[in-house]
Parts: sequence; structure tokens; C-alpha cells
Amino acid sequence: MTDVAASAPFNDALRREIMRIEQVRMASLAVLLAILLVTTLSAANLFPDFNRRLFEGGLPGWLPLVGTGPFLLYELAALCLLRWRARQDKDFPRYGRFANALIETSLPGVIILGLSRYMDAHLVFSFWPPLLYFLFILLSTLRLDFWLSIWTGFVAAAQHMVLVVWLVPLIPWGELPDETLMFHFSRSIVLFVCGVAAGVVALSLRRQFEKSFATGVARDRVTNLFGQHVSPAVVDRLLAANTDPPSETRPVCVMFLDIRGFTAQSRLRPAAETVALLNDFFGELVAVVDRHNGIVNKFLGDGFLALFGAPLADPAAASNALASARGMLEVVEAWNRARPRQAMRIGIGIHIGEAVTGTVGSSLRKEYTVIGDTVNLAARLEQLTKETCSQLLVSDAVRDAAQIEGATDLGPMAIRGYDEGVRVWRLA
Repeated sequence: MTDVAASAPFNDALRREIMRIEQVRMASLAVLLAILLVTTLSAANLFPDFNRRLFEGGLPGWLPLVGTGPFLLYELAALCLLRWRARQDKDFPRYGRFANALIETSLPGVIILGLSRYMDAHLVFSFWPPLLYFLFILLSTLRLDFWLSIWTGFVAAAQHMVLVVWLVPLIPWGELPDETLMFHFSRSIVLFVCGVAAGVVALSLRRQFEKSFATGVARDRVTNLFGQHVSPAVVDRLLAANTDPPSETRPVCVMFLDIRGFTAQSRLRPAAETVALLNDFFGELVAVVDRHNGIVNKFLGDGFLALFGAPLADPAAASNALASARGMLEVVEAWNRARPRQAMRIGIGIHIGEAVTGTVGSSLRKEYTVIGDTVNLAARLEQLTKETCSQLLVSDAVRDAAQIEGATDLGPMAIRGYDEGVRVWRLA
């Protein structure tokens, strides 16, 4: 379809979905912070002996609450703000996203700084807090923003290096690896590279998401134009064409089908049973149309209009329409054998010729339609099946196009709206 991804509705829907994903990311992070807070509080207060052995003089029981608690409150407040903006259908400002990433990614640095007062600095950087940087880098992919992931990796790498220079007594050419600048600098480089990798993943996810979303929008648009009764194969071909069906005059084979006496039958059945019966019956007939490259353009109460050769050109449109009609007659025979108490009779009229095709309607709803003498004559042929006690009537043009043999010539027949008689052929 024509540049679906660039349309305003698509961009709005994509923005809302990204806002929803960001809420999921914040909620997940808030849960993880709550788990971290409970775990560290429990370890500091319930295991005093272990606490004193691990930390010099023991870690105060309130320290995890002071270190992690504000970040948890911030995350919950940011989540509430984001949900409020989402309800107002407002986006999260881009500068706010970068500021939020900076604040969130600072949590490991705050924990490292706090622990450095109770533990040797070398041990702090070998403990679990620096690993939290990888958690924030990983979660940054959910933002679906390449530069935000890069920013998260940069903040993590920069904070890690600044804290190392501040807290660790470094010896440029020392014998112990964890005392050298290169040892810790290489770790910062890994953090930044992880941010780049996360950015690439985020970009890939966003592109896949945009592609899937655009495909869905295009598929919905095709469905809106042609109705839900279009075969998946036809939808795929329309999507592959990547353009709207043009308004044009083109050769089309038109089929009208009607269920005989169904209106009278519906008076004897409950409404739910009538609709269910009609859906079951139409389900089998539409499947036959689909198999022969046709589309059911409209349901007309207890009948429908099917097209062959539109909106996609089909050199064998007449043959396919005829094969579809014969297939539907076979379905009706099988139906009547299986459901004698719900026996059906149908009448089918087919004509091929030039018709005007295009999408018509209002700005709120449009649909693909065919207009012209070809459509009218096909409808008249279907009506003639009642007068001639026939099941399938075709025009002379269909007989010639499909090279039909064995048809019964009913001769020129008077048809309303035509000054001269129209030659009609009976096939069933």
C-alpha cells in the first residue's frame, strides 16, 4: 500500500505502542528494584554474622533502604507520570527519556559509592553492584531507540571509570591487574560495547516492529476495502502489489448467487438458527470462490456478488468463474445429502465484460466495487434462473471466453433494461 509507514495514523499507533512498552519496562524495573531492596535489607538485618565478616564493622541495616529506596520511589513516580501522559495521549519527551536513562543507570554507582565506605574498593568492583550496569543496558533495548541504548552504555562506562579513578588507588604499571588503569578501563569499554550491541538490537526490534505493524495496517486496509471475505492468497497478492487498486475500466467476470426460497424459510426458524445456517452454507461456498481466484465482493442478504479478474487481472477469469459455479453446485448437492431437512437451492448468473472498478464511499468508510452494464446483466441472469427453472445461466460472452461445450442455448431472451434480447446459455 502507498507508504503506509509514513502515514499519521501509523505513526500515532507506533508512538502509543512504544509508550506501552516503556511502561512495561519501567514496571519490570520497579519490580526488580523492589526485589533487590527486600533481598539486601534481609541480608543486612537477618544475617549479622555474615554481614560483619563481609563488611568492615558491618553494613548498617538501613543503608539498602537509603541507597535503593529513592530509586524505587523515582521509578514508581516516573511510571505514574508516564501512564498519566499516555492517558492524555501525550508522548514522553525525548530529552526526558535521556534524563530518565541517566538517573536509572546511576543506581549501581550510588551502591558502589555507599559500599566503598564498608568494603575495600577493589572488592567493591569485584562484587555484584557493577553487574547491575548490564541489567540497565539490557532493559534499554525495550525502549526501541538506538541512541538511548548507546547513551545507557556510555553512562554506565563513564560512571564506572570515574568511580574507579575516585575510589581505587591505581598504579599505572602495577604488578596486580586490579590495580592498573587498563584493567578497569577495559571493563568500561565492555560496558560501552554492550550499550552499542543493545542499540543495534533495539534498532532491529524497532524495524521489525514497524514492518509488522505496517503490514498489519496494510492488511487491515485491504480487508476494509474488500471485506473479510477475501482469500489470504488474494490479500497477499494485493499487499505484494504495494498500491491501491486504481479506478479504471477493466474486463471483469461477475457472478451473482442467490439462495432460492431462503426468506420464506427464515420465517420458520429462530433468528440465531437462521444466521448460523446461512454462515455455515456461505462458508462452504466462499471457500470454493477462494480456490478459483475469485473474491466475494458483497453479501446481499441470502446471496452474494463475486468477482473474477478484479482487482487483480486474471486471463482465465471466465473459466475460473465457471469452475467455481460448478464447484458450488457440487457443494450444494453434498450439503443436501448431508442435511436433507436444511436442503438448499441456488441460482447463479455469470457475465463477463468491461466494468468500472474502484473504491467508493465516504472518508470514514470505503469499499472496492464494480459498476456498469456487466454487473447489471449478471444480476439479471441470476434472476432469470427462477423463470427458467435453472441453477446456472451464463451469457454468450462467458460461453465464448470459457470455451464451454454442451451448454443449452435458451436463445435471445428479453431482459429488463435491454432493448434487444440477450442470448443466454443454461449449464445446470
